[in-house]
Amino acid sequence: MDLLPDAAPLATKLRNTLVQYHSIPDSEWRVAKRTKDATVWRKPSEEFSGYLYKAQGVVEDVTNRVVDHIRPGPYRLDWDSLMTTMDIMETFEENCCVMRYTTAGQLWNIIAPREFVDFSYTTSYEDGLLTCGISLDYGEVRPNFVRGFNHPCGWFCVPLKDYPSHSLLTGYIQTELRGMLPQSAVDTAMSSTLANFYSDLKKALKT
Repeated sequence: MDLLPDAAPLATKLRNTLVQYHSIPDSEWRVAKRTKDATVWRKPSEEFSGYLYKAQGVVEDVTNRVVDHIRPGPYRLDWDSLMTTMDIMETFEENCCVMRYTTAGQLWNIIAPREFVDFSYTTSYEDGLLTCGISLDYGEVRPNFVRGFNHPCGWFCVPLKDYPSHSLLTGYIQTELRGMLPQSAVDTAMSSTLANFYSDLKKALKT
């Protein structure tokens, strides 16, 4: 088990990595799924043998409220159907924390429940916000869970120029689920999970 990292340099490095992902040219992405709420693309990850996913859609709400529903906190468990528990283990200054959360089984439980311990950081970006995270090898793994690992991931949320009461939400996700899993099952699950994330978030913001 590792010690907790120094929050400030990790937060800076994480933000810089996400900004770099955000500038990857469109030509490098391949569409993985389209729904009325979002489009999901993917490209081979440079962190591990799976994919880096990009998801994007317009959400009808102001940036701060959207990000409050995504980042670690009381809202997330209420609406995110994939997340089953969430605990804040440590809190740092500068909008940083370490959280432990568990996810439900997917694809008729071909993908068993997973546990993650993530460092999370929320900061300003252009006229909006960026909330981002990376997994840590920290804390004991609970029985009945496989410990997954999130390589740098995050959500950019900025107001639409002509409709400031709407937000453009762009996510970058690269999750190593670990355990014995067929890669095709993981890829199917990731595209669907990201598309569902948008539809679930939109429903939550309307309530």
